[in-house]
Amino acid sequence: MPRTKQYNEQEVIDKAMNLFWRNGYETTSMQMLEKEMGINKFSIYSSFGSKNGVFLESLKRYKTKLNTLLVKLEKSDSGILGIKQYFYDFVQFSKETEFGKGCLITNTANEIGENADIQIKDSLSSFMEHVRQVFISVLKQDTSKSQESLNSEADYLLIAMFGLSSATRVFNTEQLEHYIENIFKDH
Repeated sequence: MPRTKQYNEQEVIDKAMNLFWRNGYETTSMQMLEKEMGINKFSIYSSFGSKNGVFLESLKRYKTKLNTLLVKLEKSDSGILGIKQYFYDFVQFSKETEFGKGCLITNTANEIGENADIQIKDSLSSFMEHVRQVFISVLKQDTSKSQESLNSEADYLLIAMFGLSSATRVFNTEQLEHYIENIFKDH
C-alpha cells in the first residue's frame, strides 16, 4: 500500500521556489531543500525525482505567480504605457517577500552554462518567448508599426526587462525608477 503524503506539494514547492530564488540553482543543495521544504530526501525524490525535478516545478510555480502580471498586461489597452506599468509592477513583484531577489528566470539564465539541463534551458527560453509575444501583442495596439518594428521593439523591451530583473537585486527604488523612465522616455 502506497504511503500517504504528509505534506502539501504546492506549499513545499513554494518554499523550494523561494530558496532557489534567493540562492540560485547551483548553490542550493539537497540538504538545503530538505530543511526549507520540511521533508526528507526520500519524499523529495519520490515526488519530484531529483533536484532538477524540484527546480522545474519551482519554475512552473514562479511562472504562475508572474503570469498574474502578464495577464494584467495582456488585458491592458494602454499600449506601450501598459508595458511600462508592467516594468513597475515587476519591481514590486520582485520585492514581494524579500528585497533584492530579482527574477528567478533571469537569475537562472545568468547562472546556468551551456551544459545545463535541456529541460531547464527550454523552460527559460519558452517563458522569455512568451513574454516577448505578449509585448508584441500589446505593441500592436499602435497599428502604425510594421512587423519588423514590433519585433525590434519587443526584443529591446525584453532585453531591458532582463536588465531590470538583474538590477532589482542591486539597485534602490529610485535608481530603478530612473532606469524605467529612461527606457520609456520617448513614449
